[in-house]
Amino acid sequence: MSALLRSGPWSVRLARHRSVLSWFASLATRRWRPAALTAVLLLVSGGLAVTAAAGSDAGRLVARPVATSGGPAGGVGSAGTGYASGVAGGPGDLAVAGPGGGSGPVGPAGAATPGAPAAQVAGGAQVTGGAVPTTTVPALAVSGPVPASGRGTLRYDDRAGVTLGRSGGVQRYRVAVENGSGEDVRDFSDQVQAALAGPGSWVDGGGLRLRRVPGNAPYDFTVQLVTRNTAARLCRAGGVDIRVGGVPYTSCRAPGKVIVNLDRWRLSVAHFVRAGVPLERYRTYVVNHEVGHQLGHRHEDCPGPGRPAPVMQQQSLFLGGCTANPWPYLNGRRYAGPAR
Repeated sequence: MSALLRSGPWSVRLARHRSVLSWFASLATRRWRPAALTAVLLLVSGGLAVTAAAGSDAGRLVARPVATSGGPAGGVGSAGTGYASGVAGGPGDLAVAGPGGGSGPVGPAGAATPGAPAAQVAGGAQVTGGAVPTTTVPALAVSGPVPASGRGTLRYDDRAGVTLGRSGGVQRYRVAVENGSGEDVRDFSDQVQAALAGPGSWVDGGGLRLRRVPGNAPYDFTVQLVTRNTAARLCRAGGVDIRVGGVPYTSCRAPGKVIVNLDRWRLSVAHFVRAGVPLERYRTYVVNHEVGHQLGHRHEDCPGPGRPAPVMQQQSLFLGGCTANPWPYLNGRRYAGPAR
């Protein structure tokens, strides 16, 4: 046996193992001991990820196991979405925290990567061991404080956009965000354009086209993202009270202005979060709903339990037995509910 170990392929393997073990032994004698121990443990267990930096926490693995999509014990999942519920309460109950307690997207409570031992490392990145597939969990809200007031002035997107829609009259719109809101005007503008482009948006009917124009160009209306106190002032000037429980809560349309409340843009609404509805879907809804008012459409009601809510339903306040829906056209046809 000793002869076999000293010659042939076994000798090469043994030499390799000795060199690796010698390297770890040398690390253990220095101040890199914690990093060496972490690396050994991760190698033995087929670990997730490791970075090492002497005398720092840069290699600290922060594991955040992800539960199954059915939600935590006692929780109620959302049929049809695959996301678990887990946030309860009303308009003021959306104080949520992202990975590490910092600002960033917040996924469904208890949401999961099916069958995968997933984890999040410092900074929020997801890593997995081996070739296990991963799934990105849609954000339900954005963590961190939301400013109640900005400077009251607007910053406009200076880019022109493509014309959306195949036929019909053209409505020109500008896009702006309030200074002091912490939002990027181009990012907001791109999301507005995506909502208005569809498929499923107002241009799908063939009787309307929409085109984004720069802030200094002639326009028909402006889509603006503003803090809640600015939204309350602008909406009140247009004859709309957006308060719920004394707090400016919803968005609105005033003459020539589509006013999106920053609170809703970042936090969505409690019943969407509970149902696991992605924030992106709520944002698409609020743009199409308020632009719908600008185009002359009035509020509608839920047409029946379990059916999609019409985009002109006040989904920010209630679903009434319907399911969340951000589009005025479904399967190529205008989808509406009973007029209110």
